[in-house]
Amino acid sequence: MAITRIAWIVTVLVALLTAVLLLISGYTGYAGLGVAVAASAAINLF
Repeated sequence: MAITRIAWIVTVLVALLTAVLLLISGYTGYAGLGVAVAASAAINLF
C-alpha cells in the first residue's frame, strides 16, 4: 500500500471523526461539512 493511499485514508477518518464530534456537540451544519470533506477526500482513494 502506497504512502499516499494511507495518507488519504487517515484524512478521511479524521474528517469523519470530526464530523461525529461536531454532531454530538450539536453543530449539525458543520458536521455536514465534515462529511462533505470526508467524501471529497475519499474520491482520491478510487
